Amino acid sequence: MIIYRSLFRFNCFAFLLVILLVGLSLFYGLKVSDLFFYPYFSSSPNVALLTRTFQILCSVPVIVCTFTYGIAKTLSPRNPENRFILFSAVLTGAFLLNEIYRIHIYLILLGIPKLGVCLIYAVALSSYGWFFRRELKLTPYQILLAGLGLLFFAIAIDALQLKSKIIASLLEGVPKLFSEINIAFYYWYVCQNFVEKNVIK
Repeated sequence: MIIYRSLFRFNCFAFLLVILLVGLSLFYGLKVSDLFFYPYFSSSPNVALLTRTFQILCSVPVIVCTFTYGIAKTLSPRNPENRFILFSAVLTGAFLLNEIYRIHIYLILLGIPKLGVCLIYAVALSSYGWFFRRELKLTPYQILLAGLGLLFFAIAIDALQLKSKIIASLLEGVPKLFSEINIAFYYWYVCQNFVEKNVIK
């Protein structure tokens, strides 16, 4: 069956990826066991609670958009709006990967200034908004803008490097959390309406 062949290929790809990572670790003299190192754990349940909640929320748009695109491509492959859902999944997926693997920090360590990293993300976001401006106008894009506004506010607070850790964490963390609540809600709503409009007829 096709499903088993697809599953076999996916597992082969994942296995090759693991071999590649192990090989790279050995090549650079790193510990292979660190690849499976458990994330930071604290006996205090409040440690990183909202940060992890934020990361879970970041996964919502990716999953919803990817699933929606998969359905739409199967049932309505010629629909031009499918691209909007696909690139929404790619964009939010890139943000999720950056949030989990802290890619922007590695870019800074490679010598790319923080402003340069921000410009890269700004260009990607602006390109998304420009190419899909028509599709976005048909949605309650104000919710997305509110979420992005809160996110940029949080980034600006982080750049200020305030002396008070409590104030800094609240001014950065709370807007960041609510930014993803709004973004996740936006894509959930958009995908739900997309499915109702184009798939369920």
